[in-house]
Amino acid sequence: MPLPFLVKGLLIGFSIAAPVGPIGVLCIRRSATEGPRVGFATGLGAATADAVYGAVAAFGLTSISGFLVNQRFWLQVAGGFFLVYLGIQSWRKRLQTQAEAPGAERLSGAYASTFFLTLTNPATILSFVAVFAGFGLANASGYSAPGLIVAGVFLGSASWWLILSQGVGLFSHRLGPGWMLGINRVSGCVLIAFGLAALVLALKR
Repeated sequence: MPLPFLVKGLLIGFSIAAPVGPIGVLCIRRSATEGPRVGFATGLGAATADAVYGAVAAFGLTSISGFLVNQRFWLQVAGGFFLVYLGIQSWRKRLQTQAEAPGAERLSGAYASTFFLTLTNPATILSFVAVFAGFGLANASGYSAPGLIVAGVFLGSASWWLILSQGVGLFSHRLGPGWMLGINRVSGCVLIAFGLAALVLALKR
């Protein structure tokens, strides 16, 4: 039955995206200080990477998943340094009025940053494998069922980021420049902390 696969994919994508982590912090900060379109582009980058890892798990691409898991140390180090860089960038970010329409370069940059960050966590593949097994999707055969699962994962993840970015964007109109600057500074510290934690965990492996 095609519909259950799509619905289950939606539930998986939404549940994996919803917990607040570094991507969530980035989405909230960018939605509040740069507008909901930039925040949603940030979330779409993560949703795309979730779909990529979901496809690796759904189609049983064990050679790819094994290679990425084996390279976990270097990917985690790269992601950790990138998070530290984004945290410093957030701390030093100048305030922008949301009346300024974000250009294609800013939107693509927001998308690419979270796409890269999500891909630097190949353990996500193992999470997808475990969740797929729990939902009874591990033995899905052919191409249509895994394809619907992956499409559902993307749509579910994108739905969460749309809700989050639009919700923060609506609320942020009530905040003054001082609050906006505070959001930049606090989110910068949080991102740096996430980055340093990733580096410490990588070195302990």
